[in-house]
Amino acid sequence: MNFLLLKQFREITTLINHKDKPKRSDKTLQAIQRVGQAVNLAVGRFVTVGEAIANENHELKEEMSVACIEARRAGETIAQLTDVASLDHPESDSHITIFTDKTGVVKAARLLLSSVTKVLVLADRIVIKQIITSRNKVLATMEQLEKVSSFQEFVQIFSQFGNEMVEFAHLTGDRQNDLKDEKKKARMAASRAVLEKCTMMLLTASKTCLRHPDCESARINKDGVFHRMRLALEQVIEIVTDSRPNGENEMVPISIYSGIKEFKNKVEGLRENLYFLSKENLSTMLEVILEHTEDFTDSAYTSHEHREHILELSKQAKMELEQLVSVWMQAQNQKTKDLMEDLEVAILKTCQCMNELKREVHSAATSLAADLLKYHMDHMVLKALKITGVEGNLEAVAEYTCKLSEQKEQLVEMCRLLRHVSGTEPLEITCIHAEDTFQVTGPQIISAAETLALHPSSKIAKENLEVFCEAWESQLSDMSMLLREINDVFEGRRGEKRVYLSLPRPGKHNANLKALKPVKLDTEEQAKIAKLGLELHLLTSDVDSETEKWEDQENEIVQHGQGMSSMAYSMYLFTRGEGLLKTTQDLFHQAEIFATEGTKLASALHAFSDQVHDDDKPLLRLEAEKLISMCKQLQITAKASVQGKSATFTKVDACILKTRNVMTLLCQLLPLCCKLLRKNKAGNGCLKPAPPWREDRMRTGTNAHTPERRAETFGIKSLENHVTNMTFLESK
Repeated sequence: MNFLLLKQFREITTLINHKDKPKRSDKTLQAIQRVGQAVNLAVGRFVTVGEAIANENHELKEEMSVACIEARRAGETIAQLTDVASLDHPESDSHITIFTDKTGVVKAARLLLSSVTKVLVLADRIVIKQIITSRNKVLATMEQLEKVSSFQEFVQIFSQFGNEMVEFAHLTGDRQNDLKDEKKKARMAASRAVLEKCTMMLLTASKTCLRHPDCESARINKDGVFHRMRLALEQVIEIVTDSRPNGENEMVPISIYSGIKEFKNKVEGLRENLYFLSKENLSTMLEVILEHTEDFTDSAYTSHEHREHILELSKQAKMELEQLVSVWMQAQNQKTKDLMEDLEVAILKTCQCMNELKREVHSAATSLAADLLKYHMDHMVLKALKITGVEGNLEAVAEYTCKLSEQKEQLVEMCRLLRHVSGTEPLEITCIHAEDTFQVTGPQIISAAETLALHPSSKIAKENLEVFCEAWESQLSDMSMLLREINDVFEGRRGEKRVYLSLPRPGKHNANLKALKPVKLDTEEQAKIAKLGLELHLLTSDVDSETEKWEDQENEIVQHGQGMSSMAYSMYLFTRGEGLLKTTQDLFHQAEIFATEGTKLASALHAFSDQVHDDDKPLLRLEAEKLISMCKQLQITAKASVQGKSATFTKVDACILKTRNVMTLLCQLLPLCCKLLRKNKAGNGCLKPAPPWREDRMRTGTNAHTPERRAETFGIKSLENHVTNMTFLESK
């Protein structure tokens, strides 16, 4: 349903209910009728999609059909009640209209909202079912791959497996984009990244096992890949269904940062309420934090200086808390001015001590990470394993596998310490994912190297070792980016970081493994695009500065602005050959998500425009329409199919250029909205953002797919296109 018409309908309903304006002009009556017809038309389109879904899913057909009938009836009722433009006396009792039967309008609106909600819930169940079904197909094919004994059979089954993985990647990618919980989104991204990398590992590991069926190290190598893929598939289903095996709760370790943040909130809360928690609770919270600092003080990789400082600050924190508790207890018994001043001093000193502790552990973790990444970035151990493996030198391979094991332990410890200081839940998830990757990939490299040493003339064994070494090198590169992001969050240069590790989204039915081959910019191309990338970088800094000026950091406009800035920053890093976007396909996928986020921001701007003065509405809506237009152009560019190096580079240049243009507009929009918000606060209270509108999803879901696929994706997604903002009807 058209967003602007919905908003106009809300304005007209407000006008109708206004007691000071009993007379309605012809223009108003015509507007009411147009909007009523538009609502009915949009509901009709929505119901048509719902009915198509019902016909394709027989187990939910009856429930879906009933909900669709109710929605259609409600839409028709609203159209009838708003059919007032042709009447001479719209308020006459002889003809039931919106003026004479406001109760009927309310009932119709509530019925519409209820039925639409039912359809969306049912549609969501269907999406979940599709993902589970796709996962089951992948698992079944994996079982066949494990049992094959000939190359010919393997090639046939692996071709099917590749297509199933592409389909699974598409379904889970859409689901990831729909997730509101940033923590779940990060977990989904991590699981999908594992599946992407493991797909190539499974290919080479299986081929090596087929070529050398009696080799124990080759079998161990292959089994490790299958096991990791199954775990990743299971995690995806846990996220999608929001459940865990046997009903157990997810146990996520508390980080030092989150512990300190919660502790400080409790301490500072004493200013408002001296009785809302006990001293035992506060003491327990500090004990938990100090227990976690033992991860640093007990680590063999923490410097002596950092260890001493952490121990000293831990001791000081205990002393400050004791002093705070003493003054706090006195203030509970006797609330004098002097005691309250002493309490304020104790609160400030306790919080200051915790800030210093946080700063010290951050310094310890990030300095260790920087040193280790610099030391291991030459990949000397991996190079030595490849050389000694080809030489068949088992003794030398054993020596270097020991060194790799040591390196793995160092990097795993680094990830554990970085998790404590990551600052946001998505970055914590990324640290845990990195730790798991090093923990698993290290032994797999060792088994692949042992296989090559036993069969030094085997090309497939050599290729297999290369694949696992590339995964290790890729993770090291990702750690450099992660370290920058953690430092950015700590220093306040960036807001809550979104983690985008999502898979590229190739075509659904004509896709094969060759279509997933990565394409990177060479040095010359990076040099050409460097200026544009630098402009993008400067714009992200400007946007970050503007979002920091907002008092309410949870405001929807701020959230979308921060998300777009974060994605634009990743695209800037791509122009430097850095960051999580490794290939041009990654960039194009990121540009699509960026454009989607921009469209959501435009929807939030439309919602905000309804809460500002009439004089300010036209400008804000005009800017929002500009944003929608620019995002649509970027979507079209990112989705365009190209072939050849020159055409690909032209597309990269166009995507970054259009992203820069959107960011330029965003730099103008944020201060404007901030100004209007402050201007309207006195009269209207705080901003109440409407749910994000996704009208672009209807279009993007229908491009370049087979008819069957088009019906599937459009059928689920377009339901949200028409009704996301219908919730306003319930209040009328």
